[in-house]
Amino acid sequence: MRTIVIIAGKEIQEALRNRWVLATTLLLAALALSLAFLGSAPTGNVGAGALDVVVVSLSSLTIFLLPLIALLISHDAVVGEMERGTMILLLSYPIGRHQVILGKFLGHVLILAFATVIGYGAAALALAITGTSVMAASWYAFASMLGTSIILGAVFVAIGYLISSIVRDRGTAAGLSVGVWLMMVLVFDMALLGLLVLDQGRIISARVLEGLLFLNPTDLYRLANLTGFNVSQFSGMAGLAGTTSSGTTALLAGLLTWMLVPLGLAMTFFTRREL
Repeated sequence: MRTIVIIAGKEIQEALRNRWVLATTLLLAALALSLAFLGSAPTGNVGAGALDVVVVSLSSLTIFLLPLIALLISHDAVVGEMERGTMILLLSYPIGRHQVILGKFLGHVLILAFATVIGYGAAALALAITGTSVMAASWYAFASMLGTSIILGAVFVAIGYLISSIVRDRGTAAGLSVGVWLMMVLVFDMALLGLLVLDQGRIISARVLEGLLFLNPTDLYRLANLTGFNVSQFSGMAGLAGTTSSGTTALLAGLLTWMLVPLGLAMTFFTRREL
């Protein structure tokens, strides 16, 4: 465990030197603050529903932004070091290859977690400073959104590691990462919507649709932030959120599976890979 923590600390130090942490935190904070002040417009004034609208707005932002950031910082975690020759030096020490993957993964997830908590937390702090009245349930929804956002980022970090462990050069890793981002963030939902329009409810029932959503971690994230909270009225997925039979536990289990499977595959491929 100590070795994993040391490698994680190395990744964090490199991110600090490359200004990744600062840039990501400032970007998320700027966007979150913008949404926090603009998000109170649908309520008519800065009132009790302001944070609910911010939760929905930040959830939509997270689906597009955090996966992209996660893939950017993780797609060359293995292949990049192999091209630079630093991986051979790292493995010359008495450490296992699985420890390298786990340490790097932990470091990158901690970077994303820090940027997300500080960046998005700025929006909640801004509402509190302005004297906005917020219900306890809204704070709970906001905290849940923060937690699931970190998990979603970890999912795409793991996917980035899987890509980096398979390909032979950084260019291919970058291209595949962009393709994965486009597929999961844009193409999947568009294709699913087209399929629903063509099907007209003949084959794809609500239960089948719910199962199809488990094939995409971004949809699980979206559902997890609508189920059980009084925020779905502001979202275009309100109808689906009201009919879904999967509880929050099942949705979180789906997200964790999406994180663990690619991470396990990344360790397997990296262990068998020739340097």
